[in-house]
Amino acid sequence: MHRRHLAALPFLALAPRLGRADAALGARLNGQHPSAYYREAGRLFGAGQREDAVFVFYLGQLRYRTHLVARPDLPADGDRALFAALTESVGRPLNEWAFGDVPSLVRTMDAVLAHDESQPDRFTLPAEFPDAHRGVREGLARFRDQVGASAESIRQQRAARGLENR
Repeated sequence: MHRRHLAALPFLALAPRLGRADAALGARLNGQHPSAYYREAGRLFGAGQREDAVFVFYLGQLRYRTHLVARPDLPADGDRALFAALTESVGRPLNEWAFGDVPSLVRTMDAVLAHDESQPDRFTLPAEFPDAHRGVREGLARFRDQVGASAESIRQQRAARGLENR
């Protein structure tokens, strides 16, 4: 099977759980400023649609990081500061929940990478910023691999801190 099709398989396996988020992304988020993904992730998380929220958050993080790498001259007190604030305010509670099921989180990161490949970012176009896209995608793939390889350690650390493992 072609490599591109293999990359989409994890997304397809997760797609039934992410159907609402995937449809929303295609229609509403792609092409918007990456902060829109964070707003949507926070809304979904608050509404109890936590798996969808994790997907939207990581897709937003991928696209926000790409935006920042592609545009290194952005002022520190603008989009860079907003990224840090959103990552803390939306990302902290979301990640606390998401890391309670590392295999699901790894599948979600796979789904994010597959979705990003099949639905290219219209805000920071891959054709205009190929190095930024490639580098940030590779960074997420490395992080996914690191998280997957550390699953048992993560579970133990969470248990020691009184956090739920699902």
